Amino acid sequence: MPFGEQIDGMVNMEEIVRVENLKKWFPVRLGMLKSIFSKKSLYVKAVDDVSFDIKKKEIFCLAGESGSGKTTTGRTILRLIEPTSGKIFFEGKDISRMKEKELKPLRKRMQIIFQDPYEALNPRMTVGDIVAEPLRIHKFDESEIEDRVRRVLEDVELIPAEEFIFRFPHELSGGQRQRVAVARALVLRPDFIVADEPVSMLDVSIRAEVLNLMIDLVQKYGMSMLFITHDLALARHTCDRIAIMYLGKIMEMGDIEQVISEPLHPYTQALIRAVPTPNPLAERIEVVIKGEIPSPINPPSGCRFHTRCPSYIGEVCRTVEPPLIDVGNGHYVACHLYTKAKA
Repeated sequence: MPFGEQIDGMVNMEEIVRVENLKKWFPVRLGMLKSIFSKKSLYVKAVDDVSFDIKKKEIFCLAGESGSGKTTTGRTILRLIEPTSGKIFFEGKDISRMKEKELKPLRKRMQIIFQDPYEALNPRMTVGDIVAEPLRIHKFDESEIEDRVRRVLEDVELIPAEEFIFRFPHELSGGQRQRVAVARALVLRPDFIVADEPVSMLDVSIRAEVLNLMIDLVQKYGMSMLFITHDLALARHTCDRIAIMYLGKIMEMGDIEQVISEPLHPYTQALIRAVPTPNPLAERIEVVIKGEIPSPINPPSGCRFHTRCPSYIGEVCRTVEPPLIDVGNGHYVACHLYTKAKA
């Protein structure tokens, strides 16, 4: 098996998270329209047979356009959304079908940083109570709670901590709010964090500052992170490995520098060519993605990208779904240009 291999029956101890054939389909409720026009149940295939692993102390990126299934994948891994099928392993334990009672002790080891700091914080709670809430849920002593809250606020550079503890979210800037959200995720000292577009809502002037802070804290705490973004420049700055998603599928995956420097899939190539360059005189090869993203309710047959692909090679693209194959050095691609070469 290519992802999260087991050696002689033993779990691969280098990985913290492994996802196998993960699917999340949302039922579409059409009411009378369903009974009139269709007897079949319809589903939004947000995540459709995705597999990858995340190593300990690694920052792994999921990238792609809006609607590709990145956020749904992250939330399903944490069981904030129930998977339709597939398996989710956390340190070798299959958590995909665990009861909530079994899952609760693991929740403090898996946290999330949401995209919008304006929506993620309770406006009626002080910063101190917001950051302390996860500790209280998990029954920490009040003396330890006070110490942890102060320390984590200092870690996210909200200094002096005593000044921020009694403030409300509306008294903070966007960057400060996101630091509070980061502090809340870190206060339990988790082993794994999902960061869902954590700086996309911030002003450009402070994005790098908050992002660098997060990278430093991941290294300081020895955590692993699933970093979700549509910005490949941010991904290159932040991550160790990357998976490119399109319509619920992984198109390409590998070491971040390898994928960005030598993209193989036409979709990855187009995304990278769309990234602005600081040198307007630099020679650029344009790869145009034609048309609109198809509906995830009725995705194209075969390769899901074939309806927009500049490298379309005929019926095989339209009728046969390409497998995600290793073309060398852990660089995976799902494209018939390479499955034919591999054969």
